[in-house]
Amino acid sequence: MLVHGFAEDGDIWSNQQDFLKDHFRLIVPDIPGSGQSDLVPGASIETYAEILKLILDKELEPTSTGKQEQVSIIGHSMGGYITLAFAERYPEYLRSFGLFHSSAFPDNEEKKQTRKKAIDFIRDKGSQPFLKTSIPGLFTEAYADKFPEKVEALIEKGKTFTADALVQYYEAMIARPDRTEVLKTFPGPILFIIGEFDNAIPLQSSLQQCYLPSQSHVHVLKASAHMGMLEETDKANQILLDFLL
Repeated sequence: MLVHGFAEDGDIWSNQQDFLKDHFRLIVPDIPGSGQSDLVPGASIETYAEILKLILDKELEPTSTGKQEQVSIIGHSMGGYITLAFAERYPEYLRSFGLFHSSAFPDNEEKKQTRKKAIDFIRDKGSQPFLKTSIPGLFTEAYADKFPEKVEALIEKGKTFTADALVQYYEAMIARPDRTEVLKTFPGPILFIIGEFDNAIPLQSSLQQCYLPSQSHVHVLKASAHMGMLEETDKANQILLDFLL
């Protein structure tokens, strides 16, 4: 299962789907309020995790032994927060999971204030003006200069998001707790994909949690900021394939 992040939908994984589809059965949901999924009023990170469980309960087949069929979940950014909430509540569903430009740490006070300012901006100006200013900063300057059309495509897709959806996502992220204990206690492999130039989930912050799991697979994308699935597609695809096999 590939879980997208803030102001994205499942299409953000299209390059990964094309690469991985011959190797695995893929489930790529739209989080409520994104893509083809309707907003669920008052939803939290835990609510989104519950929705992933409902999807898996529909999609997974019972095993011959009656045990829970297991999956791997890879979450990008906010999708990683949702993946951690899922792993905390339903570890029996998981063979492994991955944090793709994401973190088990909660927001510090500075980050909370930044998100609250963003909420005020979105409520005042709307979702599209906000995403027009914020999305370019998710990429390295080199990538944005070389592929302006790909950055613009994400900005254009931002028109599909309501202000209510983006505000709800930010409020959910602000409220999420520290989930480093999940990293410490999960028995299976955990993947970390880190962008060297990621301002949203800084390199140092990411490295500070990689030692916590009993089985860590750590990869730093040397030419990526926060969007490694686009910035270094081939390398990200190979990392995912090697981890999931």
